[in-house]
Amino acid sequence: MPSSSLFENTETAFKLKSDSELERAYFLFKMISHQPLVRIGTAATNFALKANLPVEGLIRSTVFDHFCGGVNEEDCLPVIDKMFEHGVSSVLDYSVEGKETEEQFDAAMEKTLKIIRFSDDRKAMPISVFKPTGFGRFYLYEKKSKGEYFTSEEQSEWDRVVERYHKVCQLAKEKDVEVLIDGEESWMQTAADDLVEEMMRIYNTDKPIVYNTLQCYRWDRLDYLKGLHERAKASGFKIGMKIVRGAYMEKERDRATEMGYESPICANKKATDDNFNASLTYILQNLGDISIFIGTHNEHSSLLALKYMDDFGIAKDDNNVWFGQLYGMSDHISFNLAKLGYNVAKYVPFGPVKDVMPYLIRRAEENTSVAGQTNRELELIKTERKRRKVE
Repeated sequence: MPSSSLFENTETAFKLKSDSELERAYFLFKMISHQPLVRIGTAATNFALKANLPVEGLIRSTVFDHFCGGVNEEDCLPVIDKMFEHGVSSVLDYSVEGKETEEQFDAAMEKTLKIIRFSDDRKAMPISVFKPTGFGRFYLYEKKSKGEYFTSEEQSEWDRVVERYHKVCQLAKEKDVEVLIDGEESWMQTAADDLVEEMMRIYNTDKPIVYNTLQCYRWDRLDYLKGLHERAKASGFKIGMKIVRGAYMEKERDRATEMGYESPICANKKATDDNFNASLTYILQNLGDISIFIGTHNEHSSLLALKYMDDFGIAKDDNNVWFGQLYGMSDHISFNLAKLGYNVAKYVPFGPVKDVMPYLIRRAEENTSVAGQTNRELELIKTERKRRKVE
């Protein structure tokens, strides 16, 4: 197993941060480490935005600029170019959530198409992304996941969702830009899984272009992956899979309790970690059929992936294996892996400040709930401050 000292090089990790940006990161993670402060800050921010108080400038100069690339694609270019100079690619993520109208879904599709075209002549952006509910109503996915029949109006609406997927996947194939489709709540995910599989059958005949997302805090996901693998071998298409631990744990458990069904979430963190690592191992053992985007801030899982790549004779720069972290987090993993020659991409969220707030709030809450994540970030930032003598 490679040593965790691999991730201790703070000079490499924070090379792109100026002293003032490093101080801002220190301040933010210090704040995030206090759960009550996150709750108060979240409530105050939501109130201020709803009341149209002039807080966007403050949000922009603190949490937004740390976790987001900008308000539009062009805004993100300096960030993209700067990271790519150090071997880290970008996945531009239009992080606007909770839309409900056909016009908004069409706009999200057009934005995704624009990003794919935008990526076409930029080596720094080989991958794009969208959320299933960015292209259609949650209710439709939920109803279809339950196996319930659509009304004729709902069927027409669903047909438009399918058409949006086709337009994006077709352009992605033409431009040779991989497209990651995010995972969402379990009670709508079956419909999304089936639709993504349909896209894989059509667009992944030569190589993986379309990637689904495996949320490994769900105990059934490894079996799902193995079943998909069998179907892919039988039908002659390649699988693209992003693996993550997951993002909706509290919501999933609360709903299962409330509605009286077995929770789809693993019993504890160890079971989730084991599931993630088993999924990772399975894919790396079957790299001829399945390509992987390893979305993790977990050092142990990252080191395990390096070990298996070495054991299985997988080249560091094999395009079938990518590591990914969120912009503003785990730079010690991203930049140290890139320095060694591995394929690494940062998810770079962007969008209007007000619209991106739900994403930013989830990031803050996620950091407070993942044991050790914020403390690790703080420890590394402190080390770098000391090295630079900026304390």
